[in-house]
Amino acid sequence: MRSPGQIGAVAPSSPRLADLLASVVPTHGTPTVVELGPGTGSVSAAIAERLPAGARHLAVELDPRLAAYLRRTRPDMEVVDGDAEHLTGLLAARSVPGVDAVVSGLPWSLFGGATQRAILDQVATAIGPTGAFATFAYTHTAAMTTARRFRRMLSDVFDEVVVSRTVWRNLPPAYAYVCRRPRA
Repeated sequence: MRSPGQIGAVAPSSPRLADLLASVVPTHGTPTVVELGPGTGSVSAAIAERLPAGARHLAVELDPRLAAYLRRTRPDMEVVDGDAEHLTGLLAARSVPGVDAVVSGLPWSLFGGATQRAILDQVATAIGPTGAFATFAYTHTAAMTTARRFRRMLSDVFDEVVVSRTVWRNLPPAYAYVCRRPRA
């Protein structure tokens, strides 16, 4: 409630939505996964369950209070204070040239077009041709101009965009986007 332009969730993601988003996380090898806007860590827990030993989980959080909370409650992941608009720079500062998956909890419908595009371009660069990107939207925001623009933008940035069924057991109900193969 204190940061409506920054935090778009009224409640943490449900286990069902968290599992759906985490489904893009590789379960073998030593993958590197980035989570954008982890909030209180409900999706972080689902990601951690899938990650094999030796994997790297970085969480990019803009809100310093949430970042501090995550450092206390999720010592298994690297919390990065920063803005998703600067993802590739944040990764380069940590010697991460690319990632296997990006999972986002960012409130896309609250962002303007330039911000949406800047973050998506950063994600596309980070995952390269072989990685995956998962994010979600609330069903009640689907008619918003910013939400419709975001959906079109996903198709502009990625060759494959799969929209899930609605996750009714989430507050509010939501659906996921799973994207692969950034366009050149």
